[in-house]
Amino acid sequence: MGTMIPLGDASRRPVDIPPVDIPVITILIILTNACVFALELVGGDAFVTNWSAIPAQIVSGHHWITIITAMFLHGSWSHIIGNMIFLWAFGPEIEDAMGPWRYFVFYIVGGILAMLAQVVANPHSTVPNLGASGAIAAVMGAFLVTYPRDRIRTILVIFVFVRIKFIPAALLIGFWFLTQLFSAGSVAQVQSGGVAYLAHIGGFLFGAATARFFERPSREAD
Repeated sequence: MGTMIPLGDASRRPVDIPPVDIPVITILIILTNACVFALELVGGDAFVTNWSAIPAQIVSGHHWITIITAMFLHGSWSHIIGNMIFLWAFGPEIEDAMGPWRYFVFYIVGGILAMLAQVVANPHSTVPNLGASGAIAAVMGAFLVTYPRDRIRTILVIFVFVRIKFIPAALLIGFWFLTQLFSAGSVAQVQSGGVAYLAHIGGFLFGAATARFFERPSREAD
């Protein structure tokens, strides 16, 4: 049994990219996800169903706000923990490159477009869709375009052996996509739509295609 836990970009942080020393937006996004998850634990099925994105409802013109709220919901402990670990590993560098407010807009738009991609793929579905994975996939796409050669300081766990290794970003991003296939510790009994593949792909393509557009004008070339 093995896993990889990314800690952060070893190629540049913490001193190479002023002026953003503290990734405020990334921290706020993680805290928001944690608070919403706590509400899920309290509210259970009713809360999750009410704020998840259900394609059939959205197509019929109802509950459009869930396109946004659904990206802050998670179906299990492993889902939120995995997503937030990878957001913390990759998000601060993209926030540095874009600046806080551009990054915030990028994250929200990426999440919206990823969710809409899933709605378009199955517009008559009544299965709830939820998760930050589409928005985080956008961050991953932006990272590969912005810092394609960077290595990530990572805790590598293989059975009882634990090592710190420097793993290429592309390999870790591929590992993250694989982790989306599995989920443990569900917090509600509502039916889930499984892995939202088109949301992941849509978010990733959006991030890769628009990363340079969202960069701060004053940012020096790598």
